[in-house]
Amino acid sequence: MLDFMSTLSPSMAGMSSLLTVLDAIESEPAAVELRARSYELLGDLTGRTVVDVGCGSGRAVAELAERGAHALGVDLDPEMIAVARRRWPAGAFQVGDATELPLETESVTYYRADKMLHVLDDPARAVAEARRVLAPGGRAVLLGQDWDLIAIDSDDSATTRRLIHEKADALPSPRVARRYRNLLLDAGFTDPIVEVHTAVFTDDTALDVVKRITDEEDWLAEQGERAHANRILVVVPIFLVAAQA
Repeated sequence: MLDFMSTLSPSMAGMSSLLTVLDAIESEPAAVELRARSYELLGDLTGRTVVDVGCGSGRAVAELAERGAHALGVDLDPEMIAVARRRWPAGAFQVGDATELPLETESVTYYRADKMLHVLDDPARAVAEARRVLAPGGRAVLLGQDWDLIAIDSDDSATTRRLIHEKADALPSPRVARRYRNLLLDAGFTDPIVEVHTAVFTDDTALDVVKRITDEEDWLAEQGERAHANRILVVVPIFLVAAQA
């Protein structure tokens, strides 16, 4: 699965650039802490089977394995699975669809989907699939951003609002993160826990982020000037929801 500022499937020419941005974002202290919190909300990982759906370049699968889990990464993009296998040769990765997982019913203890549901036309179908593959007493954790709630400091607030909404509306399910709790309840999960974390970017990563929102030159020029003057600010609320199968 493609991470924070990706669109859908990148071309080969754009893969290296995309991975550079994703690696920078995933290395941010807040992102490291958020992943760790998602693992904590799953529960005791030792010896448990975990499927990470929309695994992208595979970092979470490697981290889950380090914590003692039998982790499987599933992603629809064969290029991303190839990257994951190169980076983490000891990991288990498989091309697969979030709405039709290559897993038996009740075959895993934990399910994790990180910044993935917004690229699906029918997120509810993926959550129902999570419920199918989880064993009784298992847990699911969903996390991701609500694209309408991104905040960017700018001298042109009207254009900024327009560009954020245009980016959101170009995605299949840009507001799904605010629906995580209800999607889980609708699929038969119980006892949901809802948290909202905030990713704050004030360095070159922030400029990479805004460049993936739009190619509007005048607005990007202002953001570039802000970055050069150490005045750029991008804030992204991340929803983190866990529930019991």
